[in-house]
Amino acid sequence: NPFFTTDTTAVLRAAELEAQAVLKATNVDGVYTADPKKDPKAKRYDKISHQEAIEKDLRVMDGAAFALARENRMPIIVFSIAEKSAIETVLRGKGRATVVG
Repeated sequence: NPFFTTDTTAVLRAAELEAQAVLKATNVDGVYTADPKKDPKAKRYDKISHQEAIEKDLRVMDGAAFALARENRMPIIVFSIAEKSAIETVLRGKGRATVVG
């Protein structure tokens, strides 16, 4: 979809498909208070609401993607793609990840 980021497009498509969640693979194992590669004091969230992610301006996804997910009550699971069998592990509800929902 033109004019949308890939994150917003992913949430839009997931909503259209009535998916149960959006998986967001990144270079880190979840959502942090700051970039953990730049800030060693960054804290990782196990769970955070869409609204909190928007209010805290957490940059793992853009605000429009968080807002669209919130409106559709769609959780976003943020995890590291670098981990072995990362997608399978997340689908089984295991491993380190942050659930935004």
